Amino acid sequence: MNKSGGAPRGRRRGSPDTREAILGVARRRFLADGYGPVTLRSIAAEAGVDAALISYFFGSKKGLFGAVLGLAVNPPEVLAGALPGDPATLPERVLRAMLTAWDDPERAAPLLFMVRAAVQEPELARLVRGILEQEMITRIAEHVGGPGAGARAGAFGAQLAGVIFARYILAVEPVASMPADELIEHLAPGLRAVLYRRAPRPHVR
Repeated sequence: MNKSGGAPRGRRRGSPDTREAILGVARRRFLADGYGPVTLRSIAAEAGVDAALISYFFGSKKGLFGAVLGLAVNPPEVLAGALPGDPATLPERVLRAMLTAWDDPERAAPLLFMVRAAVQEPELARLVRGILEQEMITRIAEHVGGPGAGARAGAFGAQLAGVIFARYILAVEPVASMPADELIEHLAPGLRAVLYRRAPRPHVR
């Protein structure tokens, strides 16, 4: 017979304390080892929980990354929402999603902190680089496909990073105060040329 009144053994169940324990382990592991080598299974083992519990709390590895850095807006998830649709208008969708997130002062504050801190902290820079390469540039390359997709996606990502630094970090005018629609109008053609060897035409209904 099972004895009552004793503390339960085995892996921890879901609770606020368990969630914080997972975040603590993940934060230390991400900063120490980078994004790529760390697995949800290894974090679960160290935190003493089932890997399914991490998925329950955070959805995925990139969701856990966003929670570790306290991001109200998780860049990989913003990108994932912008990918589906007409290939010809992918630059417009990605730009609009990015600008919508970063133009919101409250939601963008943790993003600004992340970027500024990454410039000064090598461990955080490695973590951010890993998430950009694996969860964003690789996803864009897989989405557009074709010869040289990785290089084209990398150049596309580099230009987006330049927009973020010019508009939000350095506040370079007139880019910093330009309305989003106008900025998209100026930037989308160049991004389209980078992303596609032969730019597709938007579908006409």
